[in-house]
Amino acid sequence: MSIPAPETKIVNSHRVACDGGEGALGHPRVWLQIPEDTGWVECPYCDARYVYGEDAKSA
Repeated sequence: MSIPAPETKIVNSHRVACDGGEGALGHPRVWLQIPEDTGWVECPYCDARYVYGEDAKSA
């Protein structure tokens, strides 16, 4: 049994909200800040990776 890879989402803001995206099966909404030095952040609940649009090619 394999575990599916976490989702990567390209965003246009350094501040994003994540709620797991599965309605009642998701997780509590958390606000994440994408650091300018890395250009990406991972959700501590669902491991979704958010990549700032300009840095998407280098992540």
